Amino acid sequence: MTRLFSNIFLSTGKAFRILYLTVIAVLLVASCAPRNEELTQVRIRGTVFGTYYTISYFAEGGQDFQLQVDSIFRAFNESLSYFVPHSLITRINNNTTDTVDDLFRTVYLRSFEIYEETQGAFDPTVSPLVNAWGFGFTDRKIMTTKVIDSLRALVGLNRTRLENNKIVKEDPRIQFDFNAIAKGYAADVIARWLELQGVTSYLVEIGGDLVVGDLKPDDTSWRIALEKPADQFDDPQTWYLFVEMENQAVATSGNYRRYYEIDSQRFSHTIDPFTGRPVTHNLLSASVFASDAITADAFATAFMVMGFEKSKAFVDNHPELEAFFVYSTGLDTYGTYATPGLKILEREDLELNGSAQ
Repeated sequence: MTRLFSNIFLSTGKAFRILYLTVIAVLLVASCAPRNEELTQVRIRGTVFGTYYTISYFAEGGQDFQLQVDSIFRAFNESLSYFVPHSLITRINNNTTDTVDDLFRTVYLRSFEIYEETQGAFDPTVSPLVNAWGFGFTDRKIMTTKVIDSLRALVGLNRTRLENNKIVKEDPRIQFDFNAIAKGYAADVIARWLELQGVTSYLVEIGGDLVVGDLKPDDTSWRIALEKPADQFDDPQTWYLFVEMENQAVATSGNYRRYYEIDSQRFSHTIDPFTGRPVTHNLLSASVFASDAITADAFATAFMVMGFEKSKAFVDNHPELEAFFVYSTGLDTYGTYATPGLKILEREDLELNGSAQ
């Protein structure tokens, strides 16, 4: 099995061992079923982090892992979802606890690495600004310069640290939002768990972040579609480009679906932690391909803060990443850029080969 994962998690990590124990009782029941050597495709769906997940995999006898997967996702929700009022992240944000669990520790440490690599463009403490602009879990405020400056004082992952399994904040009003990295981490954990069950050919997708394993049993790749940027948030989705993947992860972040307009001015959901305001550059979407989804997820968000030129320069100097950018070139026009190692397929090419999906 050639699947690669970041060294900071998954392989023998305590966080994964704990998650594994949470489903061991269900596994014991499932293991009593007779084994069938024939690989059957199985699809399961559900919700986590306030969004939907879809998992497709090939297993002997079509084993259904819905119960086990949902058990793992419950552990993620209880730790990292601010949609859950009593979750660990909610309690840390409200200062009713400062002690972290293994899931929180993993995303915090990886977030800090990417925060430093992107010089602060990826910053999970931007949560107070996201909420104030109306893209979080509170009502939108009237955003004056005074309000923005006061909230900017609460932003900065470097103003927090992890000591003896406890989060220390320089200001108790600092809050965390790991939504831009936790989905990717959860996808990685599920992928690793499937591998431990002997499932090597799979696709795990959570809210648009996904990770795939080996080729399908017929030796074809997993094919993912890239969405054409929409003019309006409620426009139908149009899939016009495709990428074939194997043992890889991808995450996409974009500004053309989540926004609102006031007096014909569009406000993006991506908040620049440096200015405290929605980004105004021309980058419309960033799809990042990496060896694990936790990395792809975080960098896709960081690039939407950095903008096209800085993001292009970054990936050009980081061969471990591949990326596909869509950027505005005018009022109704846009351009695209793909890193050299990424093979982009157009729908017309697939149709000529009789393989469009």
